[in-house]
Amino acid sequence: MSRRASFIPILAILGAVTALGIGTSWAKHSLFPLVGAQGTTAVRVGFSALLLLLFWRPWRWPLSRHDARTVALYGAALGAMNLCFYMSLRTIPFGIAVAIEFSGPLAVALFSSRRALDFLWVLLAATGLALLLPLGHDVSTLDPAGMMFALAAAVFWAIYIIFGKRASHLHAGHSVSLGLFVAALVVVPVGVAHAGSALLSPLILATGLGVALISSAIPISLEMVALKRLSSQAFGIMASMEPAVAALLALMLLDEYLSAAQWLAITLIIAASVGSSVTAQRGKQAAAEILPG
Repeated sequence: MSRRASFIPILAILGAVTALGIGTSWAKHSLFPLVGAQGTTAVRVGFSALLLLLFWRPWRWPLSRHDARTVALYGAALGAMNLCFYMSLRTIPFGIAVAIEFSGPLAVALFSSRRALDFLWVLLAATGLALLLPLGHDVSTLDPAGMMFALAAAVFWAIYIIFGKRASHLHAGHSVSLGLFVAALVVVPVGVAHAGSALLSPLILATGLGVALISSAIPISLEMVALKRLSSQAFGIMASMEPAVAALLALMLLDEYLSAAQWLAITLIIAASVGSSVTAQRGKQAAAEILPG
């Protein structure tokens, strides 16, 4: 792989987390008050699935029974992750929900690690996330149900990474479109049961379509591009750029200035992301040199 190509997964994940942050903020501001967390998840994931099914037309490609099972588990985890995360945002602060959810990919990074150097990137990312945790909140007073939803989202995020990696040999459009279809089957019935006919409002449909494009279809497609080029642990660590990107977006769009500790956190997370990418790439190159040609 050329040096330029080695930056593709970094750019893909950076684009994914940026779009996700913008789309999620829009969804919470515009859709939560009208259709709740369940309805928001339904229109977001439902429209994302529809967009990608129409664009990629996955029925054109054959799918083995084993791959179909993998994609089904990947999609179910994706749907459950989205639903649980939005449910957590109803009762606990956004920053704490993100911090709890990130225990999922960090756990994947830790348990799938095979080299001592990988633990350094995990440590850097975990330290950065700890610094970003809004310590002004008394965690003991947080809603237990909200915290459990965030923890469930972390578990489903870890499952999503694992089965996404197993499906990464498929064309990205194939696996992502089918995965989102399965995710929609999981969350749309929940949203319909909660919000009912309110989901058919022209305003809800138009907003949901925009949110779906920005916060689901684009990020998930970019994540699959990254998964095809990175190990599970490298992807898990690099995905921890999300709180750093969110902080930068808040500075640019909401005029929220950061403390020295928060800037340090951003530096640590970006260092972990770049370091994990470099380490993973060198590991692939070393393995290629060892294997007979």
